[in-house]
Amino acid sequence: MRSSNTLLRGVLILLFGLSITGFVWPSNATAEETSVSLPVEKVADYLYAVIAADREVYTKHVVERMQIKGVVVASENWEEKNTLPLPAQFLMESGRVMARKNIGLQYRLISLWPINKRNVARSEFEKEGLGTILTHQTKPYTGFVKEGGARYFQAVYPDLAVTQACIGCHNSHPDSPKRDFKINDVMGALVISIPVK
Repeated sequence: MRSSNTLLRGVLILLFGLSITGFVWPSNATAEETSVSLPVEKVADYLYAVIAADREVYTKHVVERMQIKGVVVASENWEEKNTLPLPAQFLMESGRVMARKNIGLQYRLISLWPINKRNVARSEFEKEGLGTILTHQTKPYTGFVKEGGARYFQAVYPDLAVTQACIGCHNSHPDSPKRDFKINDVMGALVISIPVK
């Protein structure tokens, strides 16, 4: 039991560290040094890199590692069963937490073959993005959209099958409309929406 508590404490420290990475402010910086303008495409790429890194660490170093050691399991009904959320659920839950911060930034998973019907494309832009990234996996599908009177830059990044655990879950799930995923197949997409003026 003691090693389980130590491992769990390490996981919590790792997740906390991931959440604050990159947020270091210079103490004696001038206004010119702290005022930076970046193209919105670059901002989306940075956000995607952080989200993808956090998801990879969670998948490989938390879920898979703890399941192999028999410490805990991840399951679809994680809240009811008191288990870890699956990696896709972890990403979706963090996206919901981000949306509640009311800064306009949003991200979520979508798919042409969603297990959870909430993960379907909600707009023509998202549908077109999903179709495009199936054949062009090296860069996101991007553009500007309007929603509820607000203008957003959206980027649709391919969500690839990177672990056997993800493939096994999707290929065997009773609600999965596609059951022949292989490593590096596009399983869906991560959509990032950034408010712009």
